[in-house]
Amino acid sequence: MNLKLVIFDCDGVLVDTETLFNQVLVADLRKHNLSMTLEECMGLFVGGTMSSVKEKAEKLGAILPETWVEDFYARAYKVLGEHTEPIAGIMDALDALDRADIPHCVASNGRVAKMEITLGRTGMLERFRDVMFSAHAMGTAKPAPDLFLAAAAAFGASPEECVVIEDSLTGVLAAKRAGMKCYGYAPHGDGQKLTLEGAMLFDDMTKLPALLGL
Repeated sequence: MNLKLVIFDCDGVLVDTETLFNQVLVADLRKHNLSMTLEECMGLFVGGTMSSVKEKAEKLGAILPETWVEDFYARAYKVLGEHTEPIAGIMDALDALDRADIPHCVASNGRVAKMEITLGRTGMLERFRDVMFSAHAMGTAKPAPDLFLAAAAAFGASPEECVVIEDSLTGVLAAKRAGMKCYGYAPHGDGQKLTLEGAMLFDDMTKLPALLGL
């Protein structure tokens, strides 16, 4: 393929935040009448927006105040700002894209403020500062394809010229609906659901340059 753009999800692909974020979420929901394990929490909520998390949690019995999303973000941001680490191997993969002169960006269901914290903590913010596409800012979230299509349009690339790197089912579905090739990052061997929607699995970010033909 004529590769013109690589679109990265943020959480779980660039930055190792999924476990941290969901640990905070488990503890918070427990205070609001909903107890679950970390595994259950991640299975239910990874890849979604916080408004969808609130809606699902309330259906499961959580009693949440109207201000819960903003209150939770404040708590989560503090933890992320202190403890977020980059995904192993991602820096070398990004450097390989630079050497090949292939543009790349980040497209996330999370807020720009969250990406600024996690990418800033891990030294990637300057690389992505001007190419962050946020579902919260755009008003459209994965699994809708709009976020990825907007990223492609900003770079003047067609869907066929883009590759998406994702770790969640919602992200893989968005890539599929956008008509984009997708690699599913599943470092713990739990990516079967991603393959069912057409993602090509890989378990080590150091393998990404070769997968992209660099």
